[in-house]
Amino acid sequence: MIISRTPFRISFFGGGTDYPTWARDHGGAVLSTTFDKYCYISARELPPFFDHKYRITYSKVEDTQSIEQIQHPAIRAVLNEVGFEAGLEIHCDADLPARSGLGSSSSFVVGLLHAMAALKGNKPSRPWLAQEAIRIEQEVLSENVGSQDQIAAAFGGFNLIEFQPDGGFQVTPVELPDKRLESLESHLMLFFTGFSRIASVVAKSIIENLKNKSTQLHRIRAMVDEALEVLRSGADIRVIGEMLHQSWEHKRSLTDKVSTAAIDSIYDRARQAGAIGGKLLGAGGGGFLLLYVPPSQQQAVRQALNELVCVPFRFENTGSQIGSYRHG
Repeated sequence: MIISRTPFRISFFGGGTDYPTWARDHGGAVLSTTFDKYCYISARELPPFFDHKYRITYSKVEDTQSIEQIQHPAIRAVLNEVGFEAGLEIHCDADLPARSGLGSSSSFVVGLLHAMAALKGNKPSRPWLAQEAIRIEQEVLSENVGSQDQIAAAFGGFNLIEFQPDGGFQVTPVELPDKRLESLESHLMLFFTGFSRIASVVAKSIIENLKNKSTQLHRIRAMVDEALEVLRSGADIRVIGEMLHQSWEHKRSLTDKVSTAAIDSIYDRARQAGAIGGKLLGAGGGGFLLLYVPPSQQQAVRQALNELVCVPFRFENTGSQIGSYRHG
């Protein structure tokens, strides 16, 4: 049995510039990190003693005789692309809910591609995992998704990811002194708003409006370089919180589907309790809210948002990983 473990991501700055329709004309960049919450996929060849050839277990259980009968669109697409002919059993689990702005859909596709390659005895490169996941999501599944989540999931770590007009990308690890990275980490809080949404629906609204929002997107891109300068220079780390607030205001202006009155209320309460800034993760519309809060104010913010689940986390740098288990 093969088990893949693929991290979720937090995107700080640059989100929106990774959509192909924008990056093809202007290029793009994001500043993001993966963290210690994961998507797990186990896969094994299924012995020929069952009434079904494929068993797929996620929030439901599917037993089918063919790949085409599998209802889960991403699993069906990946299995068709990799051409796996033997019987197969796949189990999918995750540390955090899907459709919550953490790049979970892309982590799932990267993890499944990794597991299927390992089951065939292959060791795919991180660039291949990222590029293939991008291709499957954008071209095979025709999802309204950008290109940052697949790269973050495959590579792992705290990175500057740059997108070229020709569809290529470059990943540059952000190297900071341990104390600087720990200081950034210690100022971050993650809350689940409880609102689940389909990122592709929100993203479609953003994509349709990109040409009318070029001023905001150029500013969003510039903030990637500005944030890197702050982090590398040793300037007051609180500036990152202020920049997150500015970035959130720019992102909210891309479409009225990015935020809601309920989310605005949560964010305002957090700011009144001491949060400097923050943002909804992912395309928007719900899911996880990242807040930048001085450690001395974090208890007050927890109390102000006591109806929400606060998820402790640490940065990670492993990217998608493979393990295996054998009986006997």
